[in-house]
Amino acid sequence: MAHRFTIGVEEEFQIIDPMTCELRSHVMQLVNEVSPSIQDQVKHEMHQSIVETGTKICENVGELRIEMHRTRGELIAAAERAGLQVAAAGTHPFSSWIDQVISPGERYENIVEELQQLARSLLIFGMHIHVAMPDKQTTIDMMNMVRYFLPHLLSLSTSSPFWMGRNTGLKSFRTTVFRRFPRTGVPELFQSWSEYENFVNLLVQLNCIDNPKKIWWDVRPHPVFGTLEFRMCDVTTKVEEACAIAALTQAIVVKLHRLYTRNQSWRIYRRALIEENKWRAARYGIEGKLVDFGKELEVPTKILIPELLELVDDVVDDLGSRSAVNYVHTILNEGTSAERQLRVFEQTGDLRAVVQHVVAETRAGTIEPRSTSVHAVN
Repeated sequence: MAHRFTIGVEEEFQIIDPMTCELRSHVMQLVNEVSPSIQDQVKHEMHQSIVETGTKICENVGELRIEMHRTRGELIAAAERAGLQVAAAGTHPFSSWIDQVISPGERYENIVEELQQLARSLLIFGMHIHVAMPDKQTTIDMMNMVRYFLPHLLSLSTSSPFWMGRNTGLKSFRTTVFRRFPRTGVPELFQSWSEYENFVNLLVQLNCIDNPKKIWWDVRPHPVFGTLEFRMCDVTTKVEEACAIAALTQAIVVKLHRLYTRNQSWRIYRRALIEENKWRAARYGIEGKLVDFGKELEVPTKILIPELLELVDDVVDDLGSRSAVNYVHTILNEGTSAERQLRVFEQTGDLRAVVQHVVAETRAGTIEPRSTSVHAVN
């Protein structure tokens, strides 16, 4: 590979009160406790009960895995020093958006002014995966092709079955909450970078947006980083799940790029058809069926995902990500976070027990900081 498909991940976490298991708008207390080693990688979001971490740019998935374990471990330790906890799931099982405090600042004020209750109710937690692109035209061509696989990746990440105290019946209710925002969902087909740029410029010219960051598609060219940014995943509860989905995302991009450099292309399907699969992924997660549009058949997701792993099999060793990608089999066998949360609720009937379960799984396996510079696996 001439181009290095470097990778980075952003994760949004819930800030939890250890006594009540409710969300707490205490992001500044948490950020104040963060160690200098990750201070520039932690930031607040629109709601003060959300804290976001971002990895450094990683050369490969092995580096990413260490980085994600470290940033999560440091964040958890900072939360504990502040008398708080953090949880990784796409929605909080019972806390209401009505009770959350909006962060100060002109940017958030403008978003709330424009989007009103849509912005205030956006109490959701996602994972964004960035894969570096060699040039602008390739970015657009890759975006067109990877759209097909967005539902597959979403199904593996599902972690939001509850919303405001109710079992929603969906594995990713976060998906439907975010769908209310304008300029979301699967992007349309663009033939060239200039066509995409003209589209963005038109929206700016007509005062629809003031910058390209307000295009919130499931996959988009990042306006600053030179990456293709995947935005449709729920934040995953276990750090190994996050690494696996990030590794699979990178492998899909690299596989499609190999085809692309040989003048081959993945078949492009209509946006509306991909949205049908995305709905199925949000509703059923890995327990449902997706449509194989080539064969015009419904196929169980648990059959399609191994087929996807076969598709990328010839690139994972080059990327050094085989063990991370192989963890996808564990997700298929043990269920996603959504399934595990539902099992806890079925056993206990207690949504606080679900939160405690998510907190414990979020913490498990992260690298716990020590008073010295030595890091140990918890």
